[in-house]
Amino acid sequence: MIEREQLEMDIVFVGAGPANLAAALHLKNLIKVHDDLIAKGRKKGKPLGDLEIGIIEKGSNVGAHILSGAVVDPIALRELMPDFLEQGCPVDAVVTDDAFWYLTENRALVSPITPPPLKNHGKYILSLSKMCEWLSEKCEEAGVNIFPEFPGAEMLYDENERVVGVRTGDKGTDKEGKTKDNFEPGVDLLAKVTVLGEGSRGSLAKQLTQRLGLNEGKEPQVFSLGVKELWEVPAGNFDEGRVIHTLGFPSDTKTYGGGWIYGMKNNVISIGYVTGLDYIDPLLDMHAEFQKFKTHPAIAKILAGGKMLKYGAKTINAGGWHTMPKLYADGVLLVGDCASFLNGQRIKGIHTAMKSGILAAETILSAFDNEDFTSKTLRQYEEKVNHSWIYKELYAVRNFHASFQKGRWSALVNGGLQFISGGMAWGFMPKENHVAGHERMKTLVEYEYKDEANSQRYSNLKFDKQLTFDKITDVYHAAVSHDEDQPSHLHILDTEICATRCAEEYDNPCQRFCPAAVYEMEENSKTGRREIKVNFSNCVHCKTCDIADPYQIINWVTPEGGGGPNYKGM
Repeated sequence: MIEREQLEMDIVFVGAGPANLAAALHLKNLIKVHDDLIAKGRKKGKPLGDLEIGIIEKGSNVGAHILSGAVVDPIALRELMPDFLEQGCPVDAVVTDDAFWYLTENRALVSPITPPPLKNHGKYILSLSKMCEWLSEKCEEAGVNIFPEFPGAEMLYDENERVVGVRTGDKGTDKEGKTKDNFEPGVDLLAKVTVLGEGSRGSLAKQLTQRLGLNEGKEPQVFSLGVKELWEVPAGNFDEGRVIHTLGFPSDTKTYGGGWIYGMKNNVISIGYVTGLDYIDPLLDMHAEFQKFKTHPAIAKILAGGKMLKYGAKTINAGGWHTMPKLYADGVLLVGDCASFLNGQRIKGIHTAMKSGILAAETILSAFDNEDFTSKTLRQYEEKVNHSWIYKELYAVRNFHASFQKGRWSALVNGGLQFISGGMAWGFMPKENHVAGHERMKTLVEYEYKDEANSQRYSNLKFDKQLTFDKITDVYHAAVSHDEDQPSHLHILDTEICATRCAEEYDNPCQRFCPAAVYEMEENSKTGRREIKVNFSNCVHCKTCDIADPYQIINWVTPEGGGGPNYKGM
């Protein structure tokens, strides 16, 4: 039995993303106002200024694992900090030009009208990684303790199933599971309130919702994968402040997908492609979709003469309102992307994540003021969400992603009807709103593939390492680092399925849906059959494998603290 140190805190935030950073900073501000009112005799109660607030982050530093487009709607940022620009928020550019392109194989059809949900004029293009790093500095100035390289590995419960904190991951274990000379056991961080803001498909949120049944009565969460590169392009190729969103090529009409190009300062552009992980073609490869996207003549022209600087990939929780779990339980709150706060129609979630953090902070203050950390008080958080602009924004687009499960054309009709009617019109909606993505993938036989050679999807895609790049080259540009002498954080629960059923039915789609070449089938010289090999040191922490595997036998858990990509500046 490992003896573990116990540290008592008042509030522990898991994950240093925009939701938790906003929550911690807002809570500190609320406590100051609360204590000032008490000191002036204008409010009853006791001061709360000595609350211990901590944020744990699995990355080597705040921002290392933070990835987004990103065009930010500043509505929540202004609520948190009205003078955010004067305080040094690292904005790259103000959006000055919007465009929407429909791509055929060789042409870019420019829409004469940018769809209202994609209008971004006056909003901000920035690096979310830099923004979170800046917010973390503001938090530390306010007295919040931030602990990088401390992944949340396990939720802690009391005998009544109340969340009482979180256990951080062990350090110094070799790949066989044996302790090394530098072994450090994880610490039990005990807290009156634990806030999970781990981002899409958070490993602790996954444990928690399953154990406490927080998804009961909700539709299955659905996800998309965004694959992104930063490029430096010649002056004049793409203007700073320009934003383009695309639909069409290279996605087929049954697959949800679209691209973006954002003009940042110093002739740097953010370019990426999002593919829905509820696709049906078992031979789809999201990384290859993005590389193929760049070969379109209109896109290749923008990148001509440029240089790829960085690469990243991240899933987003795209299901929206109907897939949002119960947001609270005794001792715990869920914020941000792990709770499905993204607006899929606008392709934006930073502002809603931050607002969820702000509302969580208000609820936590009430809990400490009333000295009650059960659902009786914490339920106020969900009530606050339902009475905020989050509800107005997300409820109106509650059916957006689901409409794409019937294909692109019906989705465009339905999306227009929903926008006009505020989400009331259904049009060509499927009988069920959301079906879990992995359930929609067809087998090779169902998709009329006899073998991989029958697929022509990527037959003309070549990796020239100038415009297009293979996965290994891209992973290098994600600055991924894992100690290879540690246990794999990618647990395959039944490798026999990989070698038999999955190989026969799907040709092992993990080889394709992983954007980092983590999974490969390798022939075993002794048995003469192909077996799964897991190159976990390539992992960019996108969680696609945990989501998209058709048998749901891949379990992503947190690796040793500090490992993974370094998205600094992305």
